[in-house]
Amino acid sequence: MKLKLDLHDIYNRGIDIDRALRGIMDEAVAKKATLVEIIPGKGSGQLKKRVLRFLDQKDVKALYHRVEKDSKNFGRLFVHFRWK
Repeated sequence: MKLKLDLHDIYNRGIDIDRALRGIMDEAVAKKATLVEIIPGKGSGQLKKRVLRFLDQKDVKALYHRVEKDSKNFGRLFVHFRWK
């Protein structure tokens, strides 16, 4: 199962960004998704940095296996999960 989160609509609302990221991570855990695609967009890169900082938090990092930056599309991240 793959989940997708597009942050284009809320790029300038910090609280909504954190809420959306937390929501998609919780949904991925609940549904045991194998992949979450997060689209911060290309822009200046600040939103992507914010997403990476969120994913690097200790409690969030414990939920997923690895983060992959899309080599073909700078404005996209993949968060991989491993379930046993």
